[in-house]
Amino acid sequence: MLTQGLAYFKNKNVLMLQGPVGPFFWRLRKDLQRHGANVYKVNFNLGDWLFYPFKAFFYKGKMESWPEYFNQLCKTHQITHVILFGDCRAIHKSIHALANDHHIEVCVFEEGYLRPNHVTFERHGVNHNSKLPRKASDYQKHEIDRVQVIDVGNTYWYMVVSGFLYHLFLWVGQFFYRNYRHHRKIGFLSFYPWILSAYRKIYFGFTERNVQDLLITQHHKRFFLAPLQVSSDSQILQHSDIDSMYNYIETIVRSFARNGSCDDVLVIKHHSMDRGHVNYKSLIDYLTTRYFLHERVFYIHDQHLPTLLSHAKGVVVVNSTVGLSAIMHKVPTKVLGRAIYDIEGLTYQGKLDQFWTASEEAQPNPDLVDRFISYIIQKTQINGSFYKRLKSIGYKSGLMWQIMLFEISSSDNVVYSDLIIF
Repeated sequence: MLTQGLAYFKNKNVLMLQGPVGPFFWRLRKDLQRHGANVYKVNFNLGDWLFYPFKAFFYKGKMESWPEYFNQLCKTHQITHVILFGDCRAIHKSIHALANDHHIEVCVFEEGYLRPNHVTFERHGVNHNSKLPRKASDYQKHEIDRVQVIDVGNTYWYMVVSGFLYHLFLWVGQFFYRNYRHHRKIGFLSFYPWILSAYRKIYFGFTERNVQDLLITQHHKRFFLAPLQVSSDSQILQHSDIDSMYNYIETIVRSFARNGSCDDVLVIKHHSMDRGHVNYKSLIDYLTTRYFLHERVFYIHDQHLPTLLSHAKGVVVVNSTVGLSAIMHKVPTKVLGRAIYDIEGLTYQGKLDQFWTASEEAQPNPDLVDRFISYIIQKTQINGSFYKRLKSIGYKSGLMWQIMLFEISSSDNVVYSDLIIF
């Protein structure tokens, strides 16, 4: 799909289901139509309607009746392709088998494997459901191509505003969409976490203003980074034996306390998209006391991730895309869940208890890293953001649909790299 760009959808009948919060799917419709596709859309709640208000079907039935409705819709409009965001949402999981029965191709968007400058777009599924190869030998045969990457800049506030409005309308519209079941709890204050997130970003920016300098100076190459994931992330709920961030935190703190060097520290970094939803301070304080780790555990929020990775001794993840960033920075990485990059030569394959002392001998293979990253950029990544459009590229969706080969240029708004800039 990515080789041909939007031309791939010419003369196709495309059905879009739920997208990322914001107007991305509305803009994508315009790009698809301009390239000759017939586009249909289903809205499931008032938040969906807010960002896709016209020319859409409205499904208000019970969730158990949704597959039948989907089946009939595909027959009536001779749907050839379904486009959706998040393949593990209940609405989306239920249609995969039906799509196969109708020989319909399912195309899945997700947050970028390589952030912040990419989004993910794959056939069938993403993350653990991805069809990407899982053996190092498959990537060692890949020829590396240099690509041009446009820097999308800061997208945080675009995402916050879209998320706040979406959840506000989601709550208001419950009376009209009584049967809809969201993947997060819906209540009077379901939109409040987006406000709290903005407040906490400012608050932690002030209270933790000196933490990063402390880590990269006094603890250079003596700290392990443990990035948290969104508490409701399907990567945790669907693709891991670690069933929650609480379980993950307790697992790594206990293992670090029993097996880590007394000269090392553990840095637990909160996920920015979960900042307004949950706080783990009480748990971390309890575990720090229980395992006598005073001044050896840091709980942080908004420090610059690439800088931290450049100074980290190792990284422990469940299946976060931070793991990809880590191996690109040649940092030893241990994966506790199921991740597309948990491959021998990229990540540490031994037990977590041994990782704390064996990390220095677990450096990623630089050549394999380069080939792996080049492969997934070409096969699964699109330069851009769901929340902030790249300008002056000719696409309403704001995504750079065609991969551009590396060229020598002095353009101010373009970042050139053999692979990608973080």
